[in-house]
Amino acid sequence: MSSRIFLAGLFHETNTFVEQPTPMEAFKILRGDELLDCLGNDSPMDGFLQTARGYGWTVIPGVDYRAIPSGPVGDAVLEAFWDELQERLVPALAGGLEAIFLILHGAMATESHGDPEGELLRRIRALPGAEKLPLFAVLDLHANVSEAMTAHASALIPYRKNPHTDARETAVRAGQLLWRCLTSGKTPRSHYVHSRVLLAPPHTGTADSPLRELETLARSLEKSAGHWEIGIAAGFAHADTHDTGLSFWVVSEQPDISCHSSLESLFHEARALTRDLAPKEWDLEQALDRIVEEKNFPALLVEPADNIGGGTPGDATFILRALLARTFTRTGVILNDPAAVQMLQSHSPGDTVKLALGGKGSRLDPGPVELDVTLERLTDGKFSLEDKHSHSASMGGSQITMGPTALVRHGHVAILLTSQATAPFDLGQWRSQGVNPEDLEVIGVKAAVGHRQAYDPIAQSSFTVSTPGPGTSDIKSLPYKKLRRPIHPLDKI
Repeated sequence: MSSRIFLAGLFHETNTFVEQPTPMEAFKILRGDELLDCLGNDSPMDGFLQTARGYGWTVIPGVDYRAIPSGPVGDAVLEAFWDELQERLVPALAGGLEAIFLILHGAMATESHGDPEGELLRRIRALPGAEKLPLFAVLDLHANVSEAMTAHASALIPYRKNPHTDARETAVRAGQLLWRCLTSGKTPRSHYVHSRVLLAPPHTGTADSPLRELETLARSLEKSAGHWEIGIAAGFAHADTHDTGLSFWVVSEQPDISCHSSLESLFHEARALTRDLAPKEWDLEQALDRIVEEKNFPALLVEPADNIGGGTPGDATFILRALLARTFTRTGVILNDPAAVQMLQSHSPGDTVKLALGGKGSRLDPGPVELDVTLERLTDGKFSLEDKHSHSASMGGSQITMGPTALVRHGHVAILLTSQATAPFDLGQWRSQGVNPEDLEVIGVKAAVGHRQAYDPIAQSSFTVSTPGPGTSDIKSLPYKKLRRPIHPLDKI
């Protein structure tokens, strides 16, 4: 008889330092068979569904809530999700299940819960019939993993790459491990340790230190010790929760001493690699001076402080202002500004319109830039990823919507205005709006690491710049209140 696997998802990366909360309306909700429609969309959900089909499993679809990274989430969202999940999971348990499979982010935060995923897993385990059921979950590499999460899940399987080009692949790997569990009759245990290290987002790229070395060590230990999985979560530093930070866990059948030895090796390696780690960012004007001098185009101005993939508003005006003050031929920036897009709906391409652009989402910004712009294009903002392994696919598949979108121009600056903050993780974002990014001399990129898969192949130079904003790399400046202490680099350890 086919194994019955219950499937659900809860996905949000919460930047608790963003001023605007994330309302229920921001969440895209899939219910029942709508989850099964994700088959073929290149998301982690698709990866699991394809794997389940290959093993002949019967997938019992539950509910999936997901929203793009943004500000604090209300408790009502978690409770609404739980109500809908119970409504489907309780009868599924009564009818018999072999396992539960979840697709989570791992860095969500609500008003009352700094660890919603741990709370969710605890509640699931309390349901009759779920106490000892294999419970596997996929996590984002930026998860703030807690002891509760590892205690209540049979296995947490995280992405191993940033940019997250392996998100779908991770769900496949998790499905394969679940198959191993079901066919062997053996359910692994998890052992966890927090490193007491906080990583700024630019330090979480897996092609760079410290994650490059930690990943290599983890795979070596995994193989030599015979563990099922060694998880590394870089953490999401812009969530003020107790568990925020770099963490490790071992999913294994091996004796406790072997698991603890592996964790100890990773713990000490992390401490050594991060001892002198510090942000390396350019002053914006100095970066522009270097770009003018070297003329290695396209040149990127990467702005982690307004990292859309890290939940920021995506409308900071620092780079726009700096480009307007310089002499170039062709430059481009993307701003999330639904109000400006709405004002343009009554106009036609070729019209000149006075707009107050950006600067509305953070008190750290100097405010909107008033410009006379020429409208070039209005669209629905939908596009398909050029790269199906894009970081963006991890959030919801290969079909992206920016909401109603406008392309305007002022002098040499092309300004792409979106109605929904859309992370710059795929060049299709520009090309779908009639702009070839290779033709731009300078491109403002609101990201930290996730843009690299798309932009690095076309960039001749790249400058990560320091600007004020809720995604700042200067994590020592953030007003943490709930974070476990001491933690490096905020404290001496």
